[in-house]
Amino acid sequence: MVLLRGRGYHAVGADWAVDPLRVCRAWAKDTPLVAMDLGQLAFGAGAFGAYVSLGVVEHDAGGPDRILAEAHRVLAPGGTLLVSVPYVNVVRRLGARRIRRANERVRAAGGTFYQFAFSRREATAAVERAGFRVVQATPYDPARVLRSAWRRWRPARGGGPGAADVGGATPARGGVRGLARRLLYTRPALHALGHMILLVALKR
Repeated sequence: MVLLRGRGYHAVGADWAVDPLRVCRAWAKDTPLVAMDLGQLAFGAGAFGAYVSLGVVEHDAGGPDRILAEAHRVLAPGGTLLVSVPYVNVVRRLGARRIRRANERVRAAGGTFYQFAFSRREATAAVERAGFRVVQATPYDPARVLRSAWRRWRPARGGGPGAADVGGATPARGGVRGLARRLLYTRPALHALGHMILLVALKR
């Protein structure tokens, strides 16, 4: 939102968590921020031309429908919705049994709900149920899975302060790093490894 305002848009930030708002307010003092229930916003119908929600709706234990319906209400006719949620990519599909076992262990230890993850079909269906027409759905952040795997693997290999960092390419390796980046952002790699999926939709 700070970036949007820096580009000349009239943007307002809302969240149900007060502590992050305090941090943001201290960092960006001139940014309008409000704490409110995202499923019951204190804005009039059709008040906005666009609604941006990145990594939010998946954290409602009741599912995304209530928040998306409210997004539809506050958008003007033809308004744009940008929403991203965790993506059930190919790797997560293959590891579904292991993920379920890990979740069961967390639940047995007293853990509580954190978030849902969605396939492309599930995410699209949720957005369309709220009265939107999805025009694009694109996975992104394909390096997240690889970074997580690297962090788990490196200690077993004796990595420490002097070990090579997967993110720290030297000039001689810059070409390899650039090639890896291009490969990661091909369509097959995004579907296999994308951590999130971004949907662009228009209010019907």
